Amino acid sequence: MNYWLIKSEPFKYSWEQFVKDKKTCWDGVRNYAARNNLRDMKKGDLAFFYHSNEGQEIVGIAKIAKEAYQDPGSTDPAWLSVDVSPFKALKTPVKLDQLKKDPYFKDMDLVRLSRLSVGKVKEEAFFKICVLGGLDPGKL
Repeated sequence: MNYWLIKSEPFKYSWEQFVKDKKTCWDGVRNYAARNNLRDMKKGDLAFFYHSNEGQEIVGIAKIAKEAYQDPGSTDPAWLSVDVSPFKALKTPVKLDQLKKDPYFKDMDLVRLSRLSVGKVKEEAFFKICVLGGLDPGKL
């Protein structure tokens, strides 16, 4: 299994709306590195759901429900989307500032490449963030 992070501005699409929708198409990505990450996602992979701009915090975990396909909002087959569904909310949101202060996370895409909308997360970092967010990684 691989681990990821997807970003959304909460005023455009919040965790709360995502939970209500139960599933969504993650589209509109127009950055090649982020697109490549979408391409590499596999069904069942987990992705942190991050509120960008407002809050700047990881608030939940999504599950990849459908692997990459052409973004329905683009006529260019180079742009991709995946379908995601809510998996679990963090008990305590994990703030970007908190991660930046911890040297362990210095190489994380979220910290290093702050504008990247879809990033990779190493397995150990994923589990450490789960713990920071009040979740037991053994019970995911």
